[in-house]
Amino acid sequence: MNAPIDFNQIDIELKDEERQPCEVWTRVMGYHRPVASFNTGKKGEYAERRFYREASCGLSPQTQG
Repeated sequence: MNAPIDFNQIDIELKDEERQPCEVWTRVMGYHRPVASFNTGKKGEYAERRFYREASCGLSPQTQG
């Protein structure tokens, strides 16, 4: 019988030429576009964006029952 493979023990390293570039899309002017197609000014605006996490209101979760 075959022993199970523990994928946590396998180290896979890729060379740069084996990697596939990741295409990033974002919503601009009401529709989605790939960031790679932005002009210089829009790329600068995208780089300056700040992400935030809205704070919770502090209410405890209600229990169902």
